[in-house]
Amino acid sequence: MLEPGSREAKIRYGDADFDVISPGSFVRCAVTGKPIPIDELKYWSVARQEAYVDVVASVRREQGLA
Repeated sequence: MLEPGSREAKIRYGDADFDVISPGSFVRCAVTGKPIPIDELKYWSVARQEAYVDVVASVRREQGLA
């Protein structure tokens, strides 16, 4: 759960990990808009440079359904 007043981080997504460009405690899912705590971030696209809340959102984006 996010703390009140939490800031959104800016991330550079790599093949196996990511770099925090601007500090924050979460990023937003590119499909659902839901906040994803940085410590729970598991799914992202290097090519699109965007995060996904779960594997379902990732697949939806890949299939062009989002």
